[in-house]
Amino acid sequence: MNDSSKTFLYDLLQTPSPSGMEENIQKKWLRYVKPYADQLHTDGAGNALATIHPDAPFRIALAGHCDEIGFLIKSIDNNGYIYMDKLGGISHKPAIGMKVDILGKYGRLTGVIGTKAEHHGGAKDSFSFSDLFIDCGATSKEEVEAYIAVGDTAVYKRSPESLLNQRISGRGLDNRTGSFIVAETFRRLENQINTNVGVHAVSTVNEETNMGGAYFAGASLAPDLAIAIDVTFATDYPGANDDKTAEVTLDGGPVLAKGAPINRKANTLLEEAAASVGLPVQYELTPRQTGTDADQLRKTAQGTPVAVVSLPLRYMHAPVETVSLNDIEQTIELLVSFLSRLNGNEDIKPVSLDSI
Repeated sequence: MNDSSKTFLYDLLQTPSPSGMEENIQKKWLRYVKPYADQLHTDGAGNALATIHPDAPFRIALAGHCDEIGFLIKSIDNNGYIYMDKLGGISHKPAIGMKVDILGKYGRLTGVIGTKAEHHGGAKDSFSFSDLFIDCGATSKEEVEAYIAVGDTAVYKRSPESLLNQRISGRGLDNRTGSFIVAETFRRLENQINTNVGVHAVSTVNEETNMGGAYFAGASLAPDLAIAIDVTFATDYPGANDDKTAEVTLDGGPVLAKGAPINRKANTLLEEAAASVGLPVQYELTPRQTGTDADQLRKTAQGTPVAVVSLPLRYMHAPVETVSLNDIEQTIELLVSFLSRLNGNEDIKPVSLDSI
């Protein structure tokens, strides 16, 4: 990964994008892919799309969601303390001792998550969101309302950190890394795609809350194949694999999903593409649904075949999610290899009429 690409990745990771407020990160994404696109497009849901060969007979959508989990402001008391609710699958447990950025209607406001000190009994073992509050230093409700309103969003105030061995950690790597991988793959495809193959790169919205972005993107594009790029659970840290699922490790390479929703022919093509450039792949099981944008991308009128390519990630939905830059690079290499090998004549329907 070159320096400009890494700068773009870190820029995305430092841009707040709580579900429903993805506008700023989408603008940055579109600016990055614009030089390489035959078409740019946005839709009413908030998705950002870039296309190569839009009129090709065989079209593939690559989708990575750009939204992150966060908080939704639900009330402000008379003393200026702020109470919040979940925005997506965020846990209250890591919140104690954290700082937040409130993306206010009238300006950004920094606060700290407050709870009882240990000297006064501390938080209850079974505490919930209702036991927590945000302290911005205000002394009245009116003072807070000069900056924010009920319904505004907040995210943890954290910047991405570089760790040993090419690992990075921060909030919202799920799934701004996926949105980055889609954009970077699209950039590297220049002059490598058969003219019979069209590629739609999509940075989707709302995956963490309702997956509406993926549904609207899939329904409008109706591609011949859709691949969701997301993160999945790494199992290589203490206590992470007590139920003995398939092992997924950082630096083990991209992860392919296997299960009922997944198109097996697409997986075979992905495996062949990985082998052709000497890349390792790992596997996860998705027996009923994937828990990713793929679950909605497949719901087109004709039924869109889907695959999922995931990045191993530790500490899902914590403010210290951790991934490997090596895995990010290998995922991009896999997708570029896969797409550049297609000729547009691939038949990926599970049942081909030629086979009966």
